Amino acid sequence: MAKLTAAARKKLKATSFALPSKRAYPIHDIAHARLALAMVAAHGTSGEQAKVKRAVKARYPSIDMRKK
Repeated sequence: MAKLTAAARKKLKATSFALPSKRAYPIHDIAHARLALAMVAAHGTSGEQAKVKRAVKARYPSIDMRKK
């Protein structure tokens, strides 16, 4: 996965984040979308988890959302 620098993160549109109002969990590519799912599962609230899952599924329907 390519590293997302602070400068590159600032340039991302709000729509490139699973939680655009917080600019949290970037999902601009499939690798970051998978990472967002893992991070929100470990550190997010149940509400955040649902929102991130919805955003990732809408943007990348091919990602398997089942727990492993």
